[in-house]
Amino acid sequence: MSEEVLTLAESLRDRARSVLGTRNLVLVGLMGAGKSSIGRLVANQLGIPFVDTDIEIERVSRMTITELFEAYGEAEFRALETRVIKRLLKGGPRVVSTGGGAFINDRTRRHVKRSGLSVWLKADLDVLWDRVSKRDTRPLLKTENPKQTLENLMNARYPIYAEADFTVLSRDVGKDVMVKEVLAAIVEGKEESKIP
Repeated sequence: MSEEVLTLAESLRDRARSVLGTRNLVLVGLMGAGKSSIGRLVANQLGIPFVDTDIEIERVSRMTITELFEAYGEAEFRALETRVIKRLLKGGPRVVSTGGGAFINDRTRRHVKRSGLSVWLKADLDVLWDRVSKRDTRPLLKTENPKQTLENLMNARYPIYAEADFTVLSRDVGKDVMVKEVLAAIVEGKEESKIP
């Protein structure tokens, strides 16, 4: 039976890789949704490179995200983020994990739609809060009531994240389950598009 399960997993991986072709798989969603951790595992399954846009932004700017926000403000950070993502999306295929605000930017969203398939890792407030409240490294949450700020971000951003090609519910399950669900979303989305 384990051989059958393995064959099904390999089949799902191969079908997802085929659907993706030379396009990028772009993970979007709020901070704490699991874009980086799940993205790395999905890339590993697909046998393609993984890139985290926040890490790439820090590399090219030689500053942390927090330092960039403090020195230049959110508007300048978003402009840099858009330029970095546009450059990253020119090559493919790869799995790209974006920062929480990236897909909200109209220009960035257009680049993503032209160059890849987008997957929204959607999580409820309690799941996100449990994950992000453990570290004090989120510039947008440096407020008097960070949980309320997170909820406000959800309310503002979720309608825009809903424009992603696919949605996968991020919740407290094993990462292998999340990886399979992302791969299944890619495959099932493609299969649904064949229906007249």
